[in-house]
Parts: sequence; structure tokens; C-alpha cells
Amino acid sequence: MRAIVCREPGPAEVLVIAERPLPEPGPGEVRIAVHAAGVNRPDVLQRKGLYPPPPGVTDILGLEVAGVVDALGAGVTEWQVGDAVCALVAGGGYAEACVAPAGQCLPVPPGWTFTEAAGLPETAFTVWSNIVDRGHLERGEWFLVHGGSSGIGVMAIQMARALGARVLATAGSAAKCRACEALGATRAIDYRTEDFVAVVKDVTGGRGVDVILDMVAGSYLERDIACLADDGRIVLIATLGGAQGTISAMEILRRRLTITGSALRARPVAFKTAIAETLRAHIWPLLVTRTIAPVVDQVFALERAADAHARMESGAHIGKIILQVR
Repeated sequence: MRAIVCREPGPAEVLVIAERPLPEPGPGEVRIAVHAAGVNRPDVLQRKGLYPPPPGVTDILGLEVAGVVDALGAGVTEWQVGDAVCALVAGGGYAEACVAPAGQCLPVPPGWTFTEAAGLPETAFTVWSNIVDRGHLERGEWFLVHGGSSGIGVMAIQMARALGARVLATAGSAAKCRACEALGATRAIDYRTEDFVAVVKDVTGGRGVDVILDMVAGSYLERDIACLADDGRIVLIATLGGAQGTISAMEILRRRLTITGSALRARPVAFKTAIAETLRAHIWPLLVTRTIAPVVDQVFALERAADAHARMESGAHIGKIILQVR
């Protein structure tokens, strides 16, 4: 099969197309004939040598795919050859075939193309796990997501709105802010020209927000705390702004704040399977009605993976970047 591999750690140009053996599904796994694969920020970090795959995982990049099941491992009964699925994987998505745990597969929503569905798993699993399971976002609460125009951001805005929260988002241009508001954000804040702490306080009448989904960290941490209402929660999912930040322990104590975070890739299959089951029950019906709709920024042929990575690193994208495999 054709697959994208890294010649060595480095810039986007190190991504090249190569021939790799067709993977065989093990017990509890399926093999997917990949039609499309999502491109994610962790892929860029892996390409640079900063985020190696977990032990035993292929070095082929790619954390989410959509396609057709074409082989079943021992013990798999929930899927059949020919089923259209999308799947969260720990690696291997940038290829013509990919092996996935059966429990981490979900049906392609009716009316969605493979290209659209390829951008679902990483964002849906990550957002649900962090804003609901860790952030305990509830109906009527205020929610702030940083990077609202990113793949994670556009899913977070829509999911939080669908769950009954009121949404604020930060983004890096007027056009990106308009896109966030079109998706359901009450107010999007251009962090290049506006003080997001001041805007949050103004919009919420001085109260602050209940949950923040933060992929920046670094210097944002201190400002996040200033944005929180009493009993507020910050959920960290990346450190694009740096791994170190300043916080006031006294503010955390006085206002009963929570700072938590998670990384999904290395979690066990059983953990991700549980998320998949919850998503199928609570979120998949919203995909059928397009209450939560796909936002695809740009599609690149598999052999243009380097261009897809350059697009992501430019920061110009709104929504998901997808590789078209078939």
C-alpha cells in the first residue's frame, strides 16, 4: 500500500510517499480501506520528532480516518466487511489501509462524505472527553475555547452549543471570528487586537466563564484564571504557547478553581471505546441532523501531505485539513 512516512525529523518536506506492507488486523481490530484521513497538530509535532508514537504503534502518521472495513480480526462482531466507518487511531492514518480497534470505530453519519467524516474522530473524542468528562460543562454555563477556528475549536463551539452552553471563542483574525460566530459562538474575540479577559468580563456581566478549553497554556494560564467564574474549570489539551505558566494558588483556593488536562493518544483502548459509545449515543444523532456540521478547510491528495502540513503550520485554516486517499 501507499503511505506517507518521514524520512527524518524536520520540516514538512521530509514527508514522502512510500510503499509499506498491508497491515493485518489483530484480535479485536478491523482493517479499513482508507478513503480520507484527518490532519492534526500532533501529526506536525510527530513529524518534527517532538511527539513519538506510543510503543508498538506504527511510525506512519495520522490519528483519524474514514473508509470501508475490508478485513476483520478475531472476535470482532460489531462490524462487517463493507461497513462505512470513521475511526480514532494511535497512528497509521496517512495510508491506503489502516488498522483500528473495533471499539474506536463509529459509523459514517448518514449524509456525510468520507472526506467530512475523516475530520470527526480526533476532534469529537477530544472535545467530549475534555469539556464533558473532565470539564463537567453543564447546560446554561458559559464556555470559552481558545483557537476557536481550529479543528478542535469548531467542534468545541458546536458541541458546547448543542449541550446548551453559551460559547465564547478566541481566534486570530476578523474572518476567523466571524466563522466562530457563524458556528454558534455568542462572541468571538480577536486575540491579536482585543484583550480576551476584558471581553469575557464584559460579555458575562463581570461573572466570567465556567469552563475553558485551552490548547495554548503558557502565558494564557494566568489570564484564563482571570476569566473564570467562581468554581470555574480550565481544561488543558496542548501547550502551543509553552509548557510553563504563572498561576495564583491563592486565587485557586479562594475561588475554588480547577485546573486539569489530558492527552488522549496513549490512553488504553477500553477508555477510548467508552468515549465512542457515549459519542454514538449523544453526539451522533446531532451529526445526522447537522446540528453539528463538518467544517472542512482544504483537501489535499495523499501525496501532498507536505502541503497539508504547511497549511496547518501557516495558521490560516478554518476547520479541518483532510488528506484524500481514494
